[in-house]
Order: sequence, then C-alpha cells, then structure tokens
Amino acid sequence: GLWTKCEGCGTPLYHKDFVRNLYVCDKCGFHHRVGARERIRQIVDNPGEFVEFDANLKPANPLGFPDYEAKVASDFAKTGLLDAIVTGQGTVGGYPVVLIAMDFFFRGGSMGSVVGEKVVRAFERATENRLPVIAFPASGGARMQEGIFSLMQMQKTAAVVDVHSKQGLLFISVLTNPTLAGVYGSFASLGDLNIAEPGATVGFAGPTVIEETIRRPIPPDLQSAETVFEHGFIDMVVPRPQLKSTLVKLLRVHLLPAPESSASDHPTVSSQSASVSSG
Repeated sequence: GLWTKCEGCGTPLYHKDFVRNLYVCDKCGFHHRVGARERIRQIVDNPGEFVEFDANLKPANPLGFPDYEAKVASDFAKTGLLDAIVTGQGTVGGYPVVLIAMDFFFRGGSMGSVVGEKVVRAFERATENRLPVIAFPASGGARMQEGIFSLMQMQKTAAVVDVHSKQGLLFISVLTNPTLAGVYGSFASLGDLNIAEPGATVGFAGPTVIEETIRRPIPPDLQSAETVFEHGFIDMVVPRPQLKSTLVKLLRVHLLPAPESSASDHPTVSSQSASVSSG
C-alpha cells in the first residue's frame, strides 16, 4: 500500500505524495478517478460541515432484471454508497453551495431512478434557497438495468436545471472522466459554465458506439476534454490541483462577496476511506 502505479505512464508513485497531489500523477499529469466522497472532500472548505442530502435513497429493481440486486450490493460493499451519487450542501471559498458528485466506481456512474431523483432534489433545494450548484458528473450514461425508468431521468434532470437557471442562479458543471451518453446529454452539459478535467472523455456516444455506427476508426483524441474545448463545447480545462481555486474565483465573479470566513481556497486532502457527515 505504500506505492501506486500510474495508469497513464506506469510510474510508481509514493502513495502519500499521490494523495497529497489529489490523485494526479506528478510525472505525466494523468488524472486518476476519485470517488464521490473524495471529490467533495477536495472541494469543500470543511468536510466535517458538509451536510448530505437523501443519503438513504437506494435503487429498486423495477424491471426484475436478473442479478441487479446482487450487483448493487457488490458496489455498495466496494464504495460504501447506496447509488452512484452524493449530493449535499457545503461551503466553497466561504460560499454556500449545493454539490452533486457522481461515482464511477458504482455501476460505472450510470444514471438510474435514484441518481436522477437525487439530482432533481438537489437542484430544487438550491432553487428554494437561492444557491449555486456545482456538479461533478462521472458516468457512462443511463443504467440499462432500469430501462425506460433510467431514460426518463434525462428529461427530468434537464427540466429542473432549467427552473434553477430561470431564477438567475449559477450552475457550474465539472466534467470528469468519463462524462458520456444520457448524463452528458441531460444535466451535465447544461452548466452556465462547463469545465472539464484534463484528459476526460466527454461526449454523447462513446468511441466504440461511434465506430460501430460509422464503420470506420475515429481519432483517439476525438472526445478528449482538450478536443471538445477546442471546438467550443466546454469553457475551460482545469487541472485538479487548480480546480478549487478556479471555482472560488468563478463564484466570486458571479456572486456577492463571500461571508467572512477563514476558509482556504485549497482543498483539505485526506484518504479516500474517510467519512463525510450526513444529515
């Protein structure tokens, strides 16, 4: 457990330094995936004051899909989450913010009924309390085991973003690796500001689906954050160590001065196994 091999360049990384650098390789800059709770810890001023929303919601099996309950139980054992998302409220640079963080380690971050419902409830709370929303999508798309119930979440989440937007409230979407299909095609791409982490795969159809459809190879970087940025679909690409300070600056530009706070613009770094309080 002392060393971690970089998925990008294969370099052995001393684990404590790796964690201190927010799970980014200091040799090649490869951004390793992090779970939803770790993502929140990296962004909020005080993880102990983060209040989680709807922590008890868990998926059903509306279509009677074989082995679905067993797969959900396996992902719960792996991540400690009941589904692929954590929502709640905390402060970022002293600003109260509603946060949405998806977890690719749970069913590939797929969006089913619970994920969609938690996104909707988070935006409704933000609208009611006139708060900005910062979301961290990480998803392969809709959850096939829930069929049409999953696909319904696309319209449902897009609609609640529209209500929030019409109140003049800020939504920042931070696209992480990967953000694809039904999640990208709904709320994830609707931010007032769309940011991506370096190297993140961003798009609607995945590379394999595109190649099977057009029957020819596509460039390996076609859906990289950098390519998508160059073509104007996202506003900026921000390395993870600079992400919190960038978010604070954006909040400062769009909102009134933050309440007096001793909070730092730099994230509190801890291991992925630490807990986040719930309420």
